[in-house]
Amino acid sequence: MIDLVPVLGVLAVVVGVADTVPYVRDILRGATRPHRGTWLIWSVLTIVVCLSQHADGASWSLLMAGAQAVLTSLVFILAIRRGEGGVSRGEGVLMTIAGCGVAGWMTADEPMVATTCVVVADLIGATMMLPKTCRDPDSETLATYALASLAGLLAAGAVGTPDLSLLLYPIYFTLVNGAIAVLIQVRRVVLQRESGLGRVIA
Repeated sequence: MIDLVPVLGVLAVVVGVADTVPYVRDILRGATRPHRGTWLIWSVLTIVVCLSQHADGASWSLLMAGAQAVLTSLVFILAIRRGEGGVSRGEGVLMTIAGCGVAGWMTADEPMVATTCVVVADLIGATMMLPKTCRDPDSETLATYALASLAGLLAAGAVGTPDLSLLLYPIYFTLVNGAIAVLIQVRRVVLQRESGLGRVIA
């Protein structure tokens, strides 16, 4: 019988890398305008993960971590000129809090505490982009978040053991990206209806 755990792990890697491709494509086309603060936080997280795994002696898992670090950093670099947000005082405060979460993750000896710090930092990044996404859902790429949610689900299945400290992040990742995907779709439908209603009234 085939052991599904490594299969799910490989699929999670493939989908996790592939989800950034349509996002980069849409940025270059001018369709997607990423939030600078969000992608700064996410790129810092992926770089620290990669360096941490390298320091811990990881081998094959570095492929996924390295690819994510490169792709996420690429989005942030593109966002500097082609994105929006990340420069207000409130956003600066949120990025500082996220930075504290990253520092907490790097210094915590308890796995559950460290993972919680990662979740907090990542969630702040996701929260920063919500106003822009609600206002202009077409400025985000729906497929990226749908695929990222799938990658998180596959990663959760690849854990193989009911360990909350191992399951917390992939489950969070599944839920937050799924929620963003749903938000994008719902806001697009609402705005299309409002636009159609406006034309009828006019």
